[in-house]
Amino acid sequence: MNSGVGLQADGQSRERANRYSVTMGTLLALMLAGSLPDQAQLSRMIARFAPVELKVDLAGLSSGDRQALVKLIEASRIYDELYMRQLWSGNPALYAKLQQDTTPLGKTRLHCFWINKAPWSELDAHTAFLSGVPAKKPLGANFYPEDMTREQFEGWVKTLSAADRNKAEGFFTVIRRDSGKLTIIPYSREYGAELRRCADLLREAAKLTGNESLRRFLNSRADAFLSDDYYASDVAWMDLDAPIDVTIGPYETYTDELFGYKAAFEAYVSLRDEKETARLKYFADHLQDVENNLPIEPLYRNPKLGSLAPIRVVNEIFASGDGAHSVRSAAYNLPNDERVVKEKGSKRVMMKNIQEAKFRANLIPIAARVLAKSAQADLSFESFFTHIVAHEMSHGIGPHQIRVGGRDTTVRQELKELYSAIEEAKADVTGLFMLGYMADHGLKEAALAERPLYTTFLASTFRSVRFGIHEAHGRGMAMQLNYYLDHGAFHANADGTFTVDIPKMKAAVTSLTRELLTIEAHGDYAAARKMLETLAVLRPPVEAALKRLEDIPTDIEPIYTTADTLTHARKHPWAD
Repeated sequence: MNSGVGLQADGQSRERANRYSVTMGTLLALMLAGSLPDQAQLSRMIARFAPVELKVDLAGLSSGDRQALVKLIEASRIYDELYMRQLWSGNPALYAKLQQDTTPLGKTRLHCFWINKAPWSELDAHTAFLSGVPAKKPLGANFYPEDMTREQFEGWVKTLSAADRNKAEGFFTVIRRDSGKLTIIPYSREYGAELRRCADLLREAAKLTGNESLRRFLNSRADAFLSDDYYASDVAWMDLDAPIDVTIGPYETYTDELFGYKAAFEAYVSLRDEKETARLKYFADHLQDVENNLPIEPLYRNPKLGSLAPIRVVNEIFASGDGAHSVRSAAYNLPNDERVVKEKGSKRVMMKNIQEAKFRANLIPIAARVLAKSAQADLSFESFFTHIVAHEMSHGIGPHQIRVGGRDTTVRQELKELYSAIEEAKADVTGLFMLGYMADHGLKEAALAERPLYTTFLASTFRSVRFGIHEAHGRGMAMQLNYYLDHGAFHANADGTFTVDIPKMKAAVTSLTRELLTIEAHGDYAAARKMLETLAVLRPPVEAALKRLEDIPTDIEPIYTTADTLTHARKHPWAD
């Protein structure tokens, strides 16, 4: 069910996207030769993102909520340029310069910049496609001084008090230099002007809505922007029960590739799908049962999880910041504050219209080339969608707060820059374990036929690996793909296609779930590094398959028709 959501991909643009692609190797080769992509090459890079128009039916919203929705979209737009500043200190000036060039080449450069929110292509290992910028995105983005080394930071942190160390390694601070010395700056000071504007718009929206839980969250989040204390607003977000589903603030740490400490600003404004949300509540109600039966030592299981963790199905109206660059999220699992996760669980938000768009624009054509002919009929959107549900739920189970060497810590802190890749892989495989467990134990609402589930997952591994193994999701998926191949669960056929061995797949899912959860429970950085170095690579059969997919769009580029109409947004120059 689309719940009034129109998904319309421009057919001509889709055809162009299917004819062209720039591979990572091509862009890197240009860089090594001292060249940069010309207009035709930039156009082919853009064509890797299939345009998809998002129209959401707002007929069911009250007048007050429709007015509040406008304010929320306006607040969210602030995050695009704020995130650009977080990503690189030179982005604001570069973005302004690019907008002044109205030539066809200038418009194409601006379009490519906008997709990536930076002058580096994420699909090409963050390689520069513009001149006058660093050849690669700084690992620490703009959260730390660009000349700061990992060793300098770690040595400095050891000299701090416990309270200051928590701030230095915390989500909501940046590190700057003051007279050459490292110093801590809170987000509320570093991004004060933008956050005050955003807070004002959230308070205006709170006055317009008639929903008390939405009003409470918006006012609480506005306060958090100015205080850097997000705990109360995260709790209010967990309790949010409204037709408009909004996620807005600093959340994910993928942009910080140096340590994975710093949160980037993102926003998702969506309309709740009540029917699908009610159906998937079944998963949340049985989450504790899955936790109690994870294939790890009982002492590492969480006895206080279960139905506290809500799940929402929504249709996206608008996204911005860290939620709107390069490969788009189809779901997310938040908050990341371990205190809130321990008390309330974590909320899974599934963006069904985004998932449908990806399935149609990307996965169907990929499956036609990587799956054996006999397996084509097993491709299933229900399996694709349900595994994403299970993936997001699996972020909330297993170890989070742990003890290492007699001290209390978290998995994220111990695994550092490896955390994101390990956690994404853990969510994937534990999601498969969850669905298998539910099916084996007669939980019929969640039961899926094994062959469509595993076959669809096999096709989806190639979709994710195409994001690049430098990126957390792609790296974690490459690791899984090789693990399953090594265990005979996936089989590479002589004609270059792949098939699934169901019994071996079930066994491999259980064993990999155990390995990843144990790494997290022990906070074992060395084991995580060894697994990624060994398995998160592209082997010849996979590389050959990926080469055959080069003319298929890698992801989508949403066109927010409903949001733009509501806010009378000006089209970008390249769309004129």
